[in-house]
Amino acid sequence: MSFDTLGLSDKVLAAVVAAGYTQPTPIQEQAIPVVLSGSDVVGIAQTGTGKTASFVLPMLTKLEQGRARARMPRTLILEPTRELAAQVEENFNKYGINQKLSVALLIGGVSFDDQNKKLDRGVDVLIATPGRLLDHFERGRLLLTGVEILVIDEADRMLDMGFIPDIERICKMIPATRQTLMFSATMPGEIERLAATFLRDPERISVDRTATAAMTVTQRLVAAGREAHEKRDVLRDLIRGAEDLKNAIVFCNRKRDVQIVFKSLEKHGFNVGALHGDMDQRARMAMLDGFRGDRITVLVASDVAARGLDIPDVSHVLNYDVPIHAEDYIHRVGRTGRAGRSGMAITIVTPIDNKHLAAIEKLLGQQIEWMGTPVSEAGEDAPRRSFSRDGGRDRSRAGSGRDHARDGGSREPRARGGRGRDGGQEHVASSSHDGTEVGAAAREVGEERPLADDRRRTSSKPPVERQERPQRRAAPQGAPKPVASTAPKSPASAGSKRGSSAGPIRQGDPMTSPPHGGTDRAAERGRSERHEHDGPEVVGLGDHVPAFLLRPVRPAKAAS
Repeated sequence: MSFDTLGLSDKVLAAVVAAGYTQPTPIQEQAIPVVLSGSDVVGIAQTGTGKTASFVLPMLTKLEQGRARARMPRTLILEPTRELAAQVEENFNKYGINQKLSVALLIGGVSFDDQNKKLDRGVDVLIATPGRLLDHFERGRLLLTGVEILVIDEADRMLDMGFIPDIERICKMIPATRQTLMFSATMPGEIERLAATFLRDPERISVDRTATAAMTVTQRLVAAGREAHEKRDVLRDLIRGAEDLKNAIVFCNRKRDVQIVFKSLEKHGFNVGALHGDMDQRARMAMLDGFRGDRITVLVASDVAARGLDIPDVSHVLNYDVPIHAEDYIHRVGRTGRAGRSGMAITIVTPIDNKHLAAIEKLLGQQIEWMGTPVSEAGEDAPRRSFSRDGGRDRSRAGSGRDHARDGGSREPRARGGRGRDGGQEHVASSSHDGTEVGAAAREVGEERPLADDRRRTSSKPPVERQERPQRRAAPQGAPKPVASTAPKSPASAGSKRGSSAGPIRQGDPMTSPPHGGTDRAAERGRSERHEHDGPEVVGLGDHVPAFLLRPVRPAKAAS
């Protein structure tokens, strides 16, 4: 079958021939006639099968009739990443060369003003990431009531990135009479639910198995140690020893590791670039252009580059990390061996990756061949370390005391109050000098210590503050108020108020002198008497008695 039999317009056919294509791919052959008929479509196909053209070509044909109005795009295409959105724009520019259609790109990292100017002129095709689209809508710069065709591309990737709530919100803003096209490499339950909610009797088109790597890709595994520096050594050896390496994409699971591997390869003299989600749009596009133009040999990337990017001639894919999700392995490997070319995919496996590797082989339905000794024979039972040499933390030890200190957690409570019997930190406020707050905190953790131990713990504190104002009993401002004890009043209970700041005195301990001395015994005896007869101590004005209250009171004259 050729493109001539699919029902495309003459202008679109001419553009396809000019691009050098003569026969449609299976997804294009099945999807294009259905899209032209106006039916909703659920397309299940891997990246690299030509699914972008399967909706771009029929959309161009349908858009030849009609005209766009300001701020009201005629069609909307949602993409999970900036790179995919930019790639779809390139397809519209390539196949719409014979048409005067306006195309706008709404992605992060680009000025709002430039995007607003395009929207104000009217847009036939609007390509956007969900977040930036909603930003424009909330600013009142965009209306979605004129959308005739909605395309949700890479739906499973949208799910992975947490965009499903945004997709649902956008779908509710668009007229229900629209035509909806959804494309995904896999169909998890959430995507099935989304399709059932927002698509009307969709035509389901499935091409090839969703969990099959290209037959032209040679897949291999290589063992490495647990430490990050050992994996980097293996990676460098693979790049240096690879046969017919034209270029390579190195995939990491985390953005932090992308930067670490990039700097390591750059330090060892490799022609290397990096691509991850924290880079601004200009830098990301520059990296991709350099890699496509053979100015960069090795591209270290996170999974943001694993799906949908059209880099036609990648000779090698190197998985620095075994992907956590088995489906991601298929998409990574799919970056090589495209359009009938041969490719090589090598995955570095450590002893802690066996679980994820087993899931990948189960999805593939076959075992992947090892280069050299398998990891199970290379020391799988070696003791696991908590930290790698470059500072990477083993997630199995996350939350430990060492991790807490390394991440900036304070050890100050331990230095001031020590550990309780349960091993937990005592939450002791050392700024409290009357022992009230300390006693409450210690009671919370069930801690009781003899007075002698309290003296030793507080002996390092200077006695100056207790000597300055021995009569003041008020707690510091902001501290919890002391709770009156319901126990019988006794000298021991009064003595507990004079306990040190390291812990309370147990009920029934004999009265002892204050640990720092300097307190008037008569005043202490008077306070004890007040405690015995008047209940809890009432805090007075202390040193801040107004002057007029200190004046002598004259006796009143006797009445004559």
